[in-house]
Amino acid sequence: MTEINRNALMMEALNELKPEIDSHSARQVQPRPTLPSLSDVLTGYSPMPPAALFLGVASDELPVLLNLHDPVPGPILIAADPGAGKTALLQTIALAVGQMHQPEDLQFGALTSHPDEWSRVENTPNNVGIFPLYDQSAEDFILSLASWAHDNKTSEQSVLLLLDDLEAASNLDFDARQNLRWLLLRGPARRVWPIITLNPHRMENIMPWLDAFRTRIFGTIQDPRHIKQLDAVSAELDSLNSGSHFTLREGESWLRFWIPSIDY
Repeated sequence: MTEINRNALMMEALNELKPEIDSHSARQVQPRPTLPSLSDVLTGYSPMPPAALFLGVASDELPVLLNLHDPVPGPILIAADPGAGKTALLQTIALAVGQMHQPEDLQFGALTSHPDEWSRVENTPNNVGIFPLYDQSAEDFILSLASWAHDNKTSEQSVLLLLDDLEAASNLDFDARQNLRWLLLRGPARRVWPIITLNPHRMENIMPWLDAFRTRIFGTIQDPRHIKQLDAVSAELDSLNSGSHFTLREGESWLRFWIPSIDY
């Protein structure tokens, strides 16, 4: 076959496939518009109540807030597929703390298997540390936080325990796990708020831990089995914009919200 004939056949095949290619391209999801920055969003809502922890912005454009002086919601679980924004939500919360609260009122520490992902948060004045989960410092931080909470009966200061990956934390030593369980049970009443992410693909071995979480925030989850296990069948999690949109149960309904873009 000559080169000319080969090229002619290729062009003919391309022309036959063109309608299908065009149709496929038309179905591609267009890039989402850039979301407002965290600084701009918080400036627009200022001033907010002193005990308010910013989580995001609801579809009615009102801020979604957690009252740090009301322990009823308990520890918070953030469950979503890989890449669906769990870490981004934790970091949004941390950076909002730095813009809204004085360190003497609210501080946070973050436990993560990927401390390099938290460089943008390190210089926040409310940050007491970014602790690698594979390092002794993570277990020491949990111990010191539990000790502080045990003794804290009158302090007005609150502390956030931002734990990025519950499954990884299950590999901590026995004492650290016991202290973490105590913080899940008693922490919010002592002004320590655990906010913890979960990858549903790795939750089989930590199912007993999930009973501690009354408040659950969900990002995109595609597997129906995981959605059912997490009691979120009615939340339509597969329809959320992955990476920026979340939902949480509010009574018998679901409150959807989005997180602003992080300032660099």
